[in-house]
Amino acid sequence: MIAAIVIALLIPYLIVYFYRNAYKRPDNFPPGPPSLPVYGAFWIVLAHGFNDLSTAFKKLGEKYKTKVIGCFMGPVPTIVINDPALIKEMLTREEFDGRMDIILFRLRSFWKKLGIFFTDGYFWHVQRRFSLRYLRDYGFGRRDDTLEAVMSQEINEMLDMRLSGPKYPGEMEIVKGDLAYMPFFFSIPFINGMVHVLSRSTLPRSEYHSLRTLAQGTLTFLRNSTDMGGALSLTPWLKDVLPNYSGYNNLVKGNQVLLDYFSKVVNEAKETHDETYDRHFLDMYLTKMKEEFRDKERTTYSVDQLILTCTDYTFPAASAVQIVLSMLVERLLVQPEIQDKIHEEIDRVVGRDRLPNLDDRKKYVAF
Repeated sequence: MIAAIVIALLIPYLIVYFYRNAYKRPDNFPPGPPSLPVYGAFWIVLAHGFNDLSTAFKKLGEKYKTKVIGCFMGPVPTIVINDPALIKEMLTREEFDGRMDIILFRLRSFWKKLGIFFTDGYFWHVQRRFSLRYLRDYGFGRRDDTLEAVMSQEINEMLDMRLSGPKYPGEMEIVKGDLAYMPFFFSIPFINGMVHVLSRSTLPRSEYHSLRTLAQGTLTFLRNSTDMGGALSLTPWLKDVLPNYSGYNNLVKGNQVLLDYFSKVVNEAKETHDETYDRHFLDMYLTKMKEEFRDKERTTYSVDQLILTCTDYTFPAASAVQIVLSMLVERLLVQPEIQDKIHEEIDRVVGRDRLPNLDDRKKYVAF
């Protein structure tokens, strides 16, 4: 009887409590969706565009008639801007350069705050500046004859694999008969190109299966997170309660593939490093790291940071580029008239005796 009375009183109290907190806002807080217990507006945002953050907030902006949306992601007050002019202003202001410190970022970097993508402040400034400055020497962000030659060779290898069939067992996971497995078919040359930028070497065709594994690990990581980091980022304890359902195990598994690969690459460079001669970017970083260790008590340079730097710069090459090209192939299959137009333009500009190069871009009209 007493339990029934307590429950009867508690339920209305909880309803009123959660309702009031759902619409509770700080002063001058922008309009936006209400906050649900524990996760805030997280599930409401997903309901408006699952795995498509831009669409979700565009719909919410239209719903609340605002270009600046205010909501809570878990306990964190969050402001979302949906206006080009305001976005441009925000991106030029230093106070908005910060990064959230969440489990998704930590688990990918030895449970530390490392890398380029998800660091901020002085650490980010030093590491980003050094890496961009010296990666440019090896073709990152600018034209480089050596890198272009490497990419041409990689493309020729992929064309041969497609036209003549696989030479090695691992290639069966990339090309089989008349089938080319997307997006992995496109991942090989771009990952190998980025490996060349970092280490001035590429993997031979007999080891393409390693690059395919690298691409698979990257996609595994991406497919088990969302634009907002997933529920795991708001409630990290899910990794202990629901490690599979929350995506935690697959996130760790996918990311570990990249860490293992670049740990091996960096350790090989470290074992053969000579401070009097820089063979590639890895050597330049290791030389700078040793100088900092000698001259300073504290430094942002470390072997783990180098591994994460390699991982961060390779991640887009192993994911974004191949996904975009796979989508392009899909569109060409759906719209064969565009495919014919592009084919005709390539025949006119390039011919059939060589591969296209960057100098051909200004001659194209159709695309």
